[in-house]
Amino acid sequence: MTIQFRFHPEKAVEAAATFLKLHGKPMKYLGLLKMLYIADRIALERMDQPITGDHYVSMDYGPVLSGVYDLIKGQPVDDALPLWSEYISRRSANSVELLKDPGNEELCQEEEEIILEVYQTFGHLDPFHVAEWTHDLPEWQDPHGSAIPIAVEEILQNVGKSNEEIEEIRQEAIREAYLDEVMNV
Repeated sequence: MTIQFRFHPEKAVEAAATFLKLHGKPMKYLGLLKMLYIADRIALERMDQPITGDHYVSMDYGPVLSGVYDLIKGQPVDDALPLWSEYISRRSANSVELLKDPGNEELCQEEEEIILEVYQTFGHLDPFHVAEWTHDLPEWQDPHGSAIPIAVEEILQNVGKSNEEIEEIRQEAIREAYLDEVMNV
């Protein structure tokens, strides 16, 4: 059974908003998507769980958070679109802007530090250069115009997690999913 984390729209909005606040102006959504993916990847490495809990896919310009990409395009993802649209908007065909600050109460300090670190490394670069950089990540496969799912296990292996650690992460994700289900009945 593959590892599936629950998508956290609040955390996705806060993480995206943090990148936009650090940028201080509208941002090309390609750059935002790349930095969100890199932040989730680093969180998986350091914290054994992602920031957003989104699903990952290989696309032509590198790995992408598929739910966040759909939200940027104005497509519904569960019930997250109204929340996303309250804070973040498409400014043009290829950029997004922050409408208002959602705060950061859902993000822990370590997640905020990861976001800051990713922005300091990649925020000033051309998004197409960042996309090219992500092509060197071993989990990315050239989809030739389509989208190929990226398994969380593959990312975990690529950041150096052992099979035992991956199994522990899988069990924790199952427990969290069960608790979410029980708490939301």
